[in-house]
Amino acid sequence: QAELGKPQRNRYTLPGFDFSYGLYIQRTDGGVPEAIGHWNTVKPRTTSAQKMPRDFITMNRGALKAGYTTAHEFNLYYKAKDIRRKDDEHSRFKRSPPKVPADFTYGITSRPCTPFFDLLQHKYKELWMEQQRALTAAKRVEKKKVIMKDKVRETRTTFLRKHPLPAKEESFWHLPRLEKV
Repeated sequence: QAELGKPQRNRYTLPGFDFSYGLYIQRTDGGVPEAIGHWNTVKPRTTSAQKMPRDFITMNRGALKAGYTTAHEFNLYYKAKDIRRKDDEHSRFKRSPPKVPADFTYGITSRPCTPFFDLLQHKYKELWMEQQRALTAAKRVEKKKVIMKDKVRETRTTFLRKHPLPAKEESFWHLPRLEKV
């Protein structure tokens, strides 16, 4: 049993100070002299002829032309006519790659440097102010157009309300027999 309040003692004895941990692997190459002397080249692996995947689009088109409609008939057609996709070597892109200029670089172009003279002269502030002035002028013109659209055209009634006809002088009513007096 372990002593109470003390850690258990290690049961293994450690090797001496001259022991090195890990595996020691003998070097198989002769270093620089052997590298200069001759080259060990790696032989290329021969790739086995890979079966290209099935071309289901062409097979489905052929099955429909033959008049097959059910899944069972389609499976029988697939077994009878196993059409494979063409190799990439015969593709149109491989035969005629796109014509690109010699100095063409793929990727995103880097952002141009910020001109410090424009920063020092507050040019960006001036440009922003010009944009704001143009924006407010455009809004003002738009508002005028809206007001003109909303303005009601005057009819004879509204015109007579604004500019009433001059009042006739009133003549008092007289009896017809006293008219000649």
